[in-house]
Amino acid sequence: MGQKVHPYGFRLGYTKTWNSRWFAKQGYVDLLKEDLRLKTTLRTRLKAAGISSVEIDRPGNKLRITIRTARPGIVIGRRGSGIEKLKSEIQERTQREVYIDIQEVHRPEVDAQLVSESVALQIEKRVAFRRAMRKAVDSALRFGCRGIKIWVAGRLNGHEIARTEWYLQGRLPLQTLRADIDYGFSEAHTTYGVIGVKCWMYRGEIIDTRAQSLAAGGMKGELEPARRREARSAAERERERIRASRTVDRTQQEAVPAPPPPPPVPVEGATAPVKPPLIGDLAAEEPAKEAATEAAATEAGPEPDAEDKLSET
Repeated sequence: MGQKVHPYGFRLGYTKTWNSRWFAKQGYVDLLKEDLRLKTTLRTRLKAAGISSVEIDRPGNKLRITIRTARPGIVIGRRGSGIEKLKSEIQERTQREVYIDIQEVHRPEVDAQLVSESVALQIEKRVAFRRAMRKAVDSALRFGCRGIKIWVAGRLNGHEIARTEWYLQGRLPLQTLRADIDYGFSEAHTTYGVIGVKCWMYRGEIIDTRAQSLAAGGMKGELEPARRREARSAAERERERIRASRTVDRTQQEAVPAPPPPPPVPVEGATAPVKPPLIGDLAAEEPAKEAATEAAATEAGPEPDAEDKLSET
């Protein structure tokens, strides 16, 4: 009871990747300390720029730093002077070739780290913590967040007994691996002590991105089964679509009657073929012929007998 899992580390290798991506056979401890010092220094120095995350890559003897910020203009400076100065200082400290990439956070209202820093900054300015929390929750829901939870702990409002308060709006499925949970933590240093601010944000579900996360993490061997399953399912869907289309075409052909043949085209100088009488027509003509024969016999009178014929002879 009471043992919590970090929502980011819980999803590493499934829907999340590592913030530091490098491999070292020797000097691992020194490189790890260098990463931690760089991240701490950048967050402290660029606090006004709204730093969401700092990612570090080490290809060979080079150092690539990716900074996600809500105010890139503060980091870059006028005509790039700020970023050039920062780059030269890091090169002098690490003795490596440094590349710095700046990525803008377009919607800071749905970034957990920036929301927690905003609430902490308001608490430092003596704003009521409940008002700051409610404002952050409403703003996140208005910008498309599906669920948000903000937790503050410490000597709230200067009370001698520390306590915790939290607000929860929407859904927050922390045990669902495919759920996109963003987490942020910051501290508000006040005159009566330190107040911690935690923020969880649920931004929807990530469907079928395990292959992408594994590829980004470098685990190529586990990527092949996922690719095979995806290709097999796509082939099955295509076969079902073709089978259904064939069934629909056959049904339409059976339902539509065949059109009658076109009439023959008359040719000049050719006689029309005599149409043979049908059996029904012959049966209808026989009574008419018999009636005509009887009428002719009646008009001619009775036939003379054989004795009359002899007398006449």
